[in-house]
Amino acid sequence: MTTVTSPLAGRAVGLAAVPDPVFAEALVGPGTAVDPVRRAGAAVAPVSGVVVSVHPHAFVVRDEEGHCVLTHLGIGTVHLGGEGFEVLVVRGEPVERGRPVVRWDPVRVEEAGRSPVCPVVALEAAAEHLAHVVVEGLVESRGDLFTWD
Repeated sequence: MTTVTSPLAGRAVGLAAVPDPVFAEALVGPGTAVDPVRRAGAAVAPVSGVVVSVHPHAFVVRDEEGHCVLTHLGIGTVHLGGEGFEVLVVRGEPVERGRPVVRWDPVRVEEAGRSPVCPVVALEAAAEHLAHVVVEGLVESRGDLFTWD
C-alpha cells in the first residue's frame, strides 16, 4: 500500500474541478487535485522513490512498489516554457517523500493567465485501487491525499 501525500499546501478540490478535461475525466489516471496557497515555494515529492520524469511544470516519482505518481504544477503551464519554475532534481535521482522537487510561484502562473490547480495522479492505476481520496478541504504539504494498493 502506497500513501500519496500532498506536494504542496492548499485546498483539495478533486480532479473533477481541474479546468482541463484530460485530468478532470481522469484520462491520465485517478487521483485528486490541490488548489495551492498563493505564495512562492517548492512542490515536494508525494512519495519516496526515483524521479522518472521531471519538467519545470510537472514531475513523476516511482515508488519501490512501482507506483508512478504525477504532480502537474498548474494547467497549461507547459506553455510558460519553464518561466517561473526551477527544477531542483534530475531524472533518475532518488528522493524521499517531502523533498523539494520544483520551486514555483502560483501567483506568477495566475498572472500569466494559467490555472495554478495541481493534479496529483496515480498513473496507470484503476480508480478502484485508490482509497481515502481527499477531494475537499484544506491540505498541508506532506498531508495524506490518497492511498494506492
